Amino acid sequence: MKRIYLLSLTISLLASFAQAQNKDIDQIAEMEMKSASKRMQAAINPNTDNYDITYHKLEFKVDPAVFFIDGKVTTTYTALEAMNSVIFDLARITDTNDENFDSQIQVSAVRMNNADLAFTRNDTELIITLPATQASGTSATVEITYAGAPSGSGFGSFITGFHSATPVLWTLSEPFGARDWWPCKQDLNDKINTIDVYITAPSEYTAVSNGMQQSKTDNGNGTSTTHYHHGYPIPAYLICMAVTDYQIYTQQAGLGTAQSPFFPIVDYMYPEEATDVIASTQVTPAIMNFFESVFVPYPFRNEKYGHCQFDWGGGMEHTTVSFMTAGNNGGYTRSLIAHEMGHQWFGDKVTCGSWKDIWLNEGFATYLASMVIQHFDGEAAFTTDKNNMINSITSNPSGAIYMTDEEALDVGRIFSSRLSYRKGAMVLNMLRFKLGDTNFFTGLRNYLNDPLLAYGYAKTPDLQSHLEAASSTDLTEFFNDWVYNQGYPTYNITANNLGNGQARITINQSQSNASVSFFEMPVPVRLTGIGGQFQDYVLNHTSNGQQFIVDVPFTVTGVVFDIRKDIIARNNSATLETSSFELQDVVSIYPNPASEQLNIQTPNSIALKSATIYNALGQKVGEFTTDIIPLSGFANGLYTLELLTSEGRLYKKFIKK
Repeated sequence: MKRIYLLSLTISLLASFAQAQNKDIDQIAEMEMKSASKRMQAAINPNTDNYDITYHKLEFKVDPAVFFIDGKVTTTYTALEAMNSVIFDLARITDTNDENFDSQIQVSAVRMNNADLAFTRNDTELIITLPATQASGTSATVEITYAGAPSGSGFGSFITGFHSATPVLWTLSEPFGARDWWPCKQDLNDKINTIDVYITAPSEYTAVSNGMQQSKTDNGNGTSTTHYHHGYPIPAYLICMAVTDYQIYTQQAGLGTAQSPFFPIVDYMYPEEATDVIASTQVTPAIMNFFESVFVPYPFRNEKYGHCQFDWGGGMEHTTVSFMTAGNNGGYTRSLIAHEMGHQWFGDKVTCGSWKDIWLNEGFATYLASMVIQHFDGEAAFTTDKNNMINSITSNPSGAIYMTDEEALDVGRIFSSRLSYRKGAMVLNMLRFKLGDTNFFTGLRNYLNDPLLAYGYAKTPDLQSHLEAASSTDLTEFFNDWVYNQGYPTYNITANNLGNGQARITINQSQSNASVSFFEMPVPVRLTGIGGQFQDYVLNHTSNGQQFIVDVPFTVTGVVFDIRKDIIARNNSATLETSSFELQDVVSIYPNPASEQLNIQTPNSIALKSATIYNALGQKVGEFTTDIIPLSGFANGLYTLELLTSEGRLYKKFIKK
């Protein structure tokens, strides 16, 4: 009884980790979509793609007790074509009931080379008239001074509040919120090469941003200015700021290289929750080291990684410093830590090149958190986590990972926990299962290190091409079925004992959505026998009714589909047929209908002597002695196949198409 109790306790604990991960996915997805409204009709701005930003100097004056920002943004850019004006994204909120109401953010000056420039505003843009036509390939620097109460879109992208009666300020700009609080270029078509961030705030507070803190200067007036430098390319939506009375806790991580042996993990915590948060973050270095061992070194090793506490449920993967909620118990969950850290590779180093490709960020981060379960808790917990994701994915018969143009304007759809997160993660798991660990992880490392993608943007075909190159496998059919189209299969599997150490497995499937006519996929099947005997098979399922004759060293008493939960599927059945069989039953042909060739499958105990083909008129049109019959010379139509075997003669009909 004691042994049974311990086993039950172990299973319960493993399941609890997976269930916590499943709950965290919903919280993370909710958090990451809270910075924008449900519908952003101006999300894509073609007016900003004619220049490349190389540098931002961001100077912000804030007080977490006051909902207000006083800013100056100095931008160096290079013209990609001749330009008479330069346009930045900057939100403007107008009140249709008050013609005198203007933007909550007021731009007071725009300057270039110490000269004032003319500018105008519309709902989403700051349009600056250049003093002369700027030639393609030349660089310039523009300085924008502004102030006001940021408009905030949806749930807000610039937030003030309180923790334990102490004021706190923080930002969250994904996907469309950066323009709410600073003039930027927020589309996924440019990364800023380097940034310097200067945050002036009351001296009693700690200011947090991307990169490494360079200094904190006392201004002698009750305020201090904290300077951060980030020397890696970064998109606008990952630039962040937070200010309050943070307590700081520093750890060390990294597997170590000759050039960069270790780097700091810096945690910024509310003092009243620091004890619990510090306890929760103890796992951070081990997760970091695990990711470095599987993928490539932490992408921002010359700076830091860390967490900064804020108040909404979930987290946000700002480059080098993930914003995290401590939750009801005052600590960060392991799955949340793993998810946001995973983004540093998939989302921050290589960023999705459009919101239609968001699964390249969120699917990966979700799967990396699931891999942490596998690494630290074992296969049983990993299987439970995958099963939880499958149940969520298949709760609706429709939905693709890749989005339409219209869907990519809907923040709720972009951050769908069912599709972008869970289905994205499980499709990655299926790719790993299909290709094998060596090919899968080699392809991912090549993807992360590709000089055209690293510290830049990637789209779904980029991932596909790297996985294809690493595995020498054409993945067009897979990506069409599982990424671009909708739904999932339902499998029906039967097994029959054939005797002489063999069994036959027959696989059929139906599809939940008409966008996919058939899901081609290796299918894992386990045959079981008495006394705990089992044998696992991976069967390449390419057509309905496909039959496989397999060697099995015992009498089969049961059949199980996908015991490790590696395939997205629902309402599957797996049965053992126990009735006796005639010769007609144990010899099969496939595919049927057939176009290029017809395959004849027999148990080892039955030898094929000849195969004769008759047309619909009963005329003999071909005779063969092999189990593969070429059909290219046959006209389309119905045929009869006469098979002479060591056990007798039988007939089967097939269609040539």
